[in-house]
Formats: sequence, C-alpha cells, structure tokens
Amino acid sequence: MSEARAQGFRASRVLALFGAFLALACVAFAVAVRFGEQPISLTAALTDPTSTDAVIFWSLRLPRALLGAIVGAGLAVSGTTLQGLLRNPLADPFVLGVSGGAALGATVALAVGLATVGEVAPGLGGALSRLSAPALFSFLGAGASILFVLSASQGHAARAPYAALLTGVVFNAFAAAAITLVKTLSDPDRLGEILYWLSGALGYERGATLALSALLQAGAIGVMWALSARLNLLSLGDDDAATLGVPVRATRRWLLLASSASVAGAVALTGLIGFVGLIVPHLLRLAFGPDQRLLVPLSALGGAAFLVLADLLARLAFPLFGAEPPVGVVTALLGGPLFLVLLRRRAGLGQV
Repeated sequence: MSEARAQGFRASRVLALFGAFLALACVAFAVAVRFGEQPISLTAALTDPTSTDAVIFWSLRLPRALLGAIVGAGLAVSGTTLQGLLRNPLADPFVLGVSGGAALGATVALAVGLATVGEVAPGLGGALSRLSAPALFSFLGAGASILFVLSASQGHAARAPYAALLTGVVFNAFAAAAITLVKTLSDPDRLGEILYWLSGALGYERGATLALSALLQAGAIGVMWALSARLNLLSLGDDDAATLGVPVRATRRWLLLASSASVAGAVALTGLIGFVGLIVPHLLRLAFGPDQRLLVPLSALGGAAFLVLADLLARLAFPLFGAEPPVGVVTALLGGPLFLVLLRRRAGLGQV
C-alpha cells in the first residue's frame, strides 16, 4: 500500500471514529431529554408551548442535558490532558487543587447564606446580579488555587511536572480541612445544601449561563487540542521534546491553565463530579492508543455522553429512593468498579 493510500485510510478511520462518537453523544442527549421520571410527549412539547410537556422539556430537561454535555466534555478532556502531561494514567482533573479551591469558595458562600451575586454587590444590576453566588465564589476559589499552585511550583523545573501535582495535592488537603471547619460551624439548616453541592449535581441553569459555560469550555478544549501534538512529544520526556523543537515550559503552562480553567468552570456550576475525567480517558486510551490528537476530541464527545446518561440514571432512580441522588454519586458508583476492572487489566498487561 502506498504512503498516500495509507494516509487516506488513516484519515477515513479517524473521520469514522469522530462520526461514531458524535452519533453516540447525540443519541445520549436525545434519550436524556426524552425520558425521565415524568413521561412527556415530544409532539406536545414542540407544538404547544403552553403545555406541561413543553415546560418540562424546555425549562428542565433541555438545560440540564446541555449542562451535563458541557461539563462532561470539559472534565473528560481535562482528564486525558493531565494524564498525558503528568505521565500518570491515574491523574484526575482535580489533582491540581482546583477542586479544593472551588469547593472551599462555594462552601463559604453557602454557609453565609449568599444566593445571588446581587447580595454580594448590591449596586450591580441586570442579569449579573441574578448569577449564583456559590458558582461565582467557586470559580474565584478555583482561580485562586490555580494561581497559588502555579506560583508555588515555580523554580522546580527539574522535578516538573510533579511539582505542580504535589502542590495541588497539598492544597486540596488544606482546603478539605478548611471545608470541614466551615461545615462544623455552619447552621444545620444550611449543612444539607453544602453536602449536596459537594456531592455534585446538575441544576437548571439559564441560557446565558449555559452559553458562557460553553464558550469557556470550547476555548479551553480548543487550547488543549491545539497543543495535543506537542503533548505527544512531551510524553517522550522534556529533553527529547525540547530537542524536537517543543517549547516545554510554555506548552506545559498553557496546558495546565487550560485544563484548570475547564475544571474550574465545570465545578463552579455542578460541584464535585468525580470519575468522568478518569474513566473516559482510560477507556479511550485502551481502545485507540495514546495519541492525544485523537483522544482529546473523542474524550469531549465520550465525556458528554457519559455524564448525560449518568444524570438520566439519577433522574430515573427517583421512584426507587424517593429522592433524586446527585449525579456525582451515580458517576462514583459506575466509575469505581469500572476503574478497578481497568486497573486489573492494565496490571495484567504490565502497564501499571
């Protein structure tokens, strides 16, 4: 087979994979907006805007499915990027301290009873004043933790990328202790809300919030995809990558910032949803290899489908438990056993 034919075959295979995963994400999204605890008629929802079916479809299920797809894509892509950057298949999107800062910020806002940004800045008007205060504090806390981790790990190039990882782990431990203190001192009436947020849940966000979140994730994922070829070379080691022309420090900094921004935007809206950024990249890497140029877009589509379907399971579980479990609980119940199976398989292959 000639080189041109081989390249054409590889391109066709990549396009077929993209098409299959795009179809998977679309099917998952369609199923999520169609089914739930309350059965609805799509015909009534799309033709009669005053019907109950239309209210459920447009105000509840569609925004929630969109949020799940946006957050799932961001967490999965961040996971595959950090696993490649840190050269550690067990790396999670929350390892850099982003989750700790975000959780601490939201916990403080919930503990003092702040509901909207207007309560923090009374002079602020318009749509900004109606934004969620816990989401704002969460994003600010995540941003502060990113700056702290990156600044504290400066000057340790010889141990990069592990300096940022270790700093993030230490910061997460500090944030966990601070959150425990806040919960201990909080009003019992607000403690349940704090615990629910920390367990991870998809809410019903406004269109403007969804649009802003989608723009943030698109920008962050775009940066990670644009640098995916360099990330492939970084897996060879910093010296080899530099010899091949990769600006190692700049590439690592941009990838850390992009992945952290993606996780911060996700956590600010949904709380701590684990295993999405761990399981999805693992499955894809086992199936299609370590090429980040392929893994990044497939992770975005696979992560979106995974979280949307996990949220559908959470909604369908309402009759069983008499309450809707947070989607973070569902992802943990699904992801924990699956991760152990994958870990045993990798150990059997000598890859761990």
